[in-house]
Amino acid sequence: MTETGDPVSDGTTRRLGTCPLCEAMCGLEFTVSAGSITSVRGDAKDPLSRGHLCPKATALGDLHTDPDRLRRPLIRHGDTWRESSWDDALALVHRRLGDIRARHGRDAVAVYWGNPVAHNLGGLTHGIGGLLPELGTRNVFSATSLDSRPHLMVHRALYGHQLLAPVPDLDRTDHLLLFGSNPLVSNGSMMAVPNVGQRLRDLRARGGRLVVVDPRRTRTAAAADEHVPVRPGTDAFVLLAMIRTILEDGAATPASYVDGLGELAAVVAPFAPDRVAPLTGVPAETVARLARDFAAASRAAAHGRMGVSTQRAGGLCQWAIHVLNIVTGNLDRPGGTLIPHPAADLVATDSMEAGESGRWRTRVRGLPEFGGELPSAALAEELAHPDRPIRALVVIAGNPVLSAPGGDRVRDAVAELDFVVAVDPYRTETTRLADVILPPTSAVQREQVDVFHAHLAVRNTVRVNGPILPRTADERHDWEIYRDLALGLRRRTPRRARHPRWWLRGAMLRLTPMRTLALLLAASRRGVSMRRLRTAPHGLDLGPLEPSLPGRLRTPNRRIPVVPRVFGDAARTLAGDLDARRDPTELLLIGRRHLRSTNSWMNNLPRLTKGAPRHRLQAHPDDLATRGLVDGDSALLTSAHGSVTVEVEATDEVAPGVVSLPHGYGRDRGDGLTVAAALGGPNVNEVTDPARVDPVTGTAVLNGVPVTLTRDFPTPTGAAD
Repeated sequence: MTETGDPVSDGTTRRLGTCPLCEAMCGLEFTVSAGSITSVRGDAKDPLSRGHLCPKATALGDLHTDPDRLRRPLIRHGDTWRESSWDDALALVHRRLGDIRARHGRDAVAVYWGNPVAHNLGGLTHGIGGLLPELGTRNVFSATSLDSRPHLMVHRALYGHQLLAPVPDLDRTDHLLLFGSNPLVSNGSMMAVPNVGQRLRDLRARGGRLVVVDPRRTRTAAAADEHVPVRPGTDAFVLLAMIRTILEDGAATPASYVDGLGELAAVVAPFAPDRVAPLTGVPAETVARLARDFAAASRAAAHGRMGVSTQRAGGLCQWAIHVLNIVTGNLDRPGGTLIPHPAADLVATDSMEAGESGRWRTRVRGLPEFGGELPSAALAEELAHPDRPIRALVVIAGNPVLSAPGGDRVRDAVAELDFVVAVDPYRTETTRLADVILPPTSAVQREQVDVFHAHLAVRNTVRVNGPILPRTADERHDWEIYRDLALGLRRRTPRRARHPRWWLRGAMLRLTPMRTLALLLAASRRGVSMRRLRTAPHGLDLGPLEPSLPGRLRTPNRRIPVVPRVFGDAARTLAGDLDARRDPTELLLIGRRHLRSTNSWMNNLPRLTKGAPRHRLQAHPDDLATRGLVDGDSALLTSAHGSVTVEVEATDEVAPGVVSLPHGYGRDRGDGLTVAAALGGPNVNEVTDPARVDPVTGTAVLNGVPVTLTRDFPTPTGAAD
């Protein structure tokens, strides 16, 4: 196999890289000819992905050459845009943001950042670690509170740090129990697991078992040994009943450093399997069997993802999943759940805060911050708040107008701001509202290493690769943009108003991401240096996950409080709903993801969007028939928040009473994203309500949304009002 940069034939080279599009961090082999990527394959020598790649990776070259991708800064003049030099664009941003901060204070500037930042070392070192501290605002929002915040808050409460994240030891487990997780499509998600198909086949070959609890027969559920349909939004009842069964059976075998089992028994006592069955649609005997099978397995691991994180009791669900692993003795056990130990350890080096909560709150609803960020469900109302108003917004690789609940309100609020700057390679529904767009280089033009998601990987590995394609003289990496924004604002900040450690922050900003990584590797003391990484282009295998508790706990006395007060209180509150009556005619909306898309930003590439439309509303044939609908009909989907017109698809993949609509469609019909706009489809967030959040975590409720579905009879063209 040819190594990085070596010639394959005349004018053709093969280069190695890492995919930055999801948490799987797949190693890739690129063939480059005449300055263009001609093919992409999986790197069979990568110790984590083992040659795997998904369709998204094959389109990395398309993403680079996309004619809609911006290459130079844009400045808006009314409804038109003009290209600008970097110096002029940055000077405008420095002046406008500096003036707003000087007149109205630091909190007059808000920030929203999207999840691509977490996949990019420069985004972490110079965006989150550099620009955000320089801005110094409390009004920070991100995609974290739209999907992963429940995980991080549970990690903080149980283990003492938001990145101490036990993940299933998938290569050795004998019993994998998934709630609302579809890794055959997501490649894990809060569990970095490339080549999951082979890993699940290996699980079965060694006599293991896969069980999936999900309202929809997803690709993973279809491959499981058992699929248990559950009513959307009720997973917490099933989980708490499972814990109760295990405790009642005397099957609990927690580690000696776990406290609070007596309180746990009292908290779950009301959740008998026969009491939760009518609400969840899962028979009592099935709930009890799921619990006993899990407790009896020699090596078992439970994991939950978007389906449970984004419902009304999302935080409670994630806590209960961890408790299942804890009480059965599967936490910190090979084949159970283990905490990864990455080469660049953000926990051990104190490079990321543990995850404090409630230090300040939103002004309208009083929702608490976590880790320095406010819930994005409150973004629109906070931007539009009349007292101490926010005057400016910095958007970093995010599109809240399309991806956040109540996006129409976000759009209206952003449009009223005095100044908006976006660091983004596209004109999106959000960035088209900006005054300045600063486009970074593409993913294949920068060095790539994923530091953040190594804390979620099912095996300890590390890999650094250089850029696949060069940048032009007039292009800038995103870290350079964040650096120049931060340093320019610093020059406009009076010395008396600077942070006490302003000099240290300035010095760190002037380091490159790779120099920062070198310092982080040295501080982590895992025996990995940049020199060693540079000589291992396929990556380094640091071995399987290993037991490390209680030594790595960051809790007081290095013990696990199994019932943190906030989750105990939430469970007691949920018990009050046990006698609620289920409306048999009610429809509940859930989301859906596809292997060829990533949230709202991979739908502009023909290679990934060809084929049958993927934006139809899936519904059970019986539910359609009851409403006089058949496959292909147009219908009106309505919630308490709003309505969208949908095309329905009849399928038994969803249970009766459940409808499913994917995220990322309903694009603006402007000229920013030509292919994506032509796809059509509804924006699911027009029916998700920003007022509905998980009361524990502040996470937006995107699953289990009550809706109605009726025939849509549009007014004929030319008809009178």
